Amino acid sequence: MTGCLFALLAALLAGMGARDQMLVAQLAARSGPRPMLLLTGFATGALASGFAAWATREVAAELNHAAELLVAAMALAMAGAESLLLAPGKAPAEPTNSLGAGAIVLFADQITDSARFLILAIALASEQPFAAGVGGAVGTGVALALGGWLARGLLDAGPVLRIFRRVAGAVLLVAGGVLVARLSTAL
Repeated sequence: MTGCLFALLAALLAGMGARDQMLVAQLAARSGPRPMLLLTGFATGALASGFAAWATREVAAELNHAAELLVAAMALAMAGAESLLLAPGKAPAEPTNSLGAGAIVLFADQITDSARFLILAIALASEQPFAAGVGGAVGTGVALALGGWLARGLLDAGPVLRIFRRVAGAVLLVAGGVLVARLSTAL
């Protein structure tokens, strides 16, 4: 259960100000908080988290424990790099109201975001991929719900969230880099 709790918290914190949350907030600010948009975000977040958990199972089957920890440390560093380098985009000029198009864009944002890298790292470190996937899906859902229902306040807090993401990204990148350096010398 620790993998579930840590993944939930990691996905929630990594999702604050993330590309998917800001997209939901932008669309909700334009057309109001639509329940189907939030459900679409929940579904794509659960699918992306499930994919991260499945990838963990596939990676763990091929590696010993020390190598798993090295991959987890690399995923931690990649989560930090994603938070530092990729900022949420501007609001679409003419957004479509199509949930299918929204689902594609949300899933594309979520499959390579820092929350999924953190789920992968937690699942490898805790050896609980299913629990980490469930926790990540719930954390993503909560972050998207905050983005969808509190859209105006979230968009107004954009600069503060960018600073938060940069600081968190730097911490994750440094922590992941230090762990990679230590674990690679131990192998």
